[in-house]
Amino acid sequence: MADADPQTPIRAGIPEHGRVPKYFAVKTRLEVVLDELGEGGLLPTERELAARFEVARETVRQALRELLIQGRVRRRGRGTVVAGPKLEQPLSTDSYTEGVRRQGRVPGRNLIALERLAADPALAAELRLAPGDPVWHMERVLLADEERVGLESTYLSVARLPHLERDFAPDTSFYAFLRERVGTEPAVVDERIETVLATPREALLIGTPPALPMLLLHRSSKDEAGEPLERVRSLYRGDRFSFTVHLEKRDKRD
Repeated sequence: MADADPQTPIRAGIPEHGRVPKYFAVKTRLEVVLDELGEGGLLPTERELAARFEVARETVRQALRELLIQGRVRRRGRGTVVAGPKLEQPLSTDSYTEGVRRQGRVPGRNLIALERLAADPALAAELRLAPGDPVWHMERVLLADEERVGLESTYLSVARLPHLERDFAPDTSFYAFLRERVGTEPAVVDERIETVLATPREALLIGTPPALPMLLLHRSSKDEAGEPLERVRSLYRGDRFSFTVHLEKRDKRD
C-alpha cells in the first residue's frame, strides 16, 4: 500500500469510509468564515448560520462547541466572536506575569481570598512544616488584557512570610515580590500537568462553561538553599492556553 498523501482528507479529519458528519462539514465551512472575519469578528447567529448552511441549529451548535474547545471562537455576551491566538506559557521557573508580558499582553489578577489555614499533613510535609502549622492560602483569578484566563491557589508558610497580607499587593506578581522584598525566588521547580473539568465554582470564577476542558498545573518550588517555598495549583482555560517547553539533548561524555 502506498504511503498516504499528507494532504489527503483522511489527515484533515475525514474518516476512511468517507462519510463526513454534518457537524464536521459545517465546522470546516465555519473555519473559512473565521478566517474572513479575523480576530474579534462577530459571527452570525446560530439561526443565520443554520439557514446559510441548510442544516439544523443543533448541527451548527455542535460545530461551534468544537471550535470553542479548540480556542478558535469565544463567547462575548450573547454572541460568538473569533478568538485570538492562544497564550503560550513556557514551562520554566518564570512567573505567569513574565510569560504573558513576553507575548505583548497585560497580565493581571483579581484576589478571591488571602487567608490563614492550618496545614494538613500532606501540605505540611511538602512545605516541611508540622501538621497544623499556619500557612497562607492565596486564591487569585488570572487575567490577560482583562480577560479571565485562569485561577491560581498558592500555599506557603506563614512563619516565612508573617506579614504577607500587609506587605504584598495581590494584583501584582508574587515572584517579583519575593525577589524585591524578600530576596529569594524559586530556583528548583517541579510541575505536573493534567486535563480536568472545572468545578461549578471554578467555572463561575473564571467565567467559562463547566464542560470546557481545563489545564491543571501542580507546582512545588524551592529556593536557592533547597528550602520549600510554595505549593501552587493553577487552573488554565484549555481554549486560551497552551504550554511550551524547550528540550535540548546534551552531549554524551564518557
